Amino acid sequence: MMMTLVDGEPAAVVPVDDRGLSYGDGVFRTLAMRQGSAELWSRQYAKLTADCLALGLRPPAEAALNADIQRIAAQMPDCALRITVTRGSGGRGYAMPSSVQSRRIVAASTLPDYPASYGEQGIRARFCTLRLATQPKLAGIKHLNRLENVLARAEWQDPEVVEGLLLDADENVIAGTRCNVFIVEQGALVTPDLARCGVAGVTRELVLEAAAMHGIACRVETISRKRLEAADEIFLLNSLVGAWPIAKLEQHTWADFVLTPLVRKWLDAFRNSPY
Repeated sequence: MMMTLVDGEPAAVVPVDDRGLSYGDGVFRTLAMRQGSAELWSRQYAKLTADCLALGLRPPAEAALNADIQRIAAQMPDCALRITVTRGSGGRGYAMPSSVQSRRIVAASTLPDYPASYGEQGIRARFCTLRLATQPKLAGIKHLNRLENVLARAEWQDPEVVEGLLLDADENVIAGTRCNVFIVEQGALVTPDLARCGVAGVTRELVLEAAAMHGIACRVETISRKRLEAADEIFLLNSLVGAWPIAKLEQHTWADFVLTPLVRKWLDAFRNSPY
């Protein structure tokens, strides 16, 4: 089942001159809605707004988005929401139109039904051969240009491989194709520095703040491939999957995966967060 609203009205299409379609000129957020409530909504809206402003887009009013979400919730109280904001319709060429009217698209689909074992026993992952381009101007933003992720995900068809890890040109780990990455190392949590590329997810932000609140060492640093492979544990996070540990990464295994006291404390803080 799917439901889509374009500027507040049911629709299945956007105009062919929409700049999001023509140039990837826009941003989006993906989140879960359960029992009619959009999870971490205040954070999601704040990040959507920040990303819009970073690209010079006019962010949609929160009241308008709330109305869209409630309209969807009446029919699909449990769903995955994707909120997209484009620069709207514009003429040919890269130059921004002199008069800009951003377009909002709220699309709902069935929540993914991932096996419980992914979170309890860990997943199998691989390294992608594609290397992320460096562009500090876009770093951290969830913009519509996701072709790198599309090409990276096309690198494997093995259903046993759940996620692929993306590196930059310097062989540093940045993220998964759809997740942020955390490692456990020498009693601390470490997540990659996203100053040059990658997407800074809301769940990543929450983990950093929850760790600080509960006295858990958590750092943002450059993580090389070799450093990641030597980590005590590796976790992948996003707003729909929660937290997945990696049990096998190509030739490296964490087959006897056991949550360390540090990770148990972190997961408890994350799950019981007041945000």
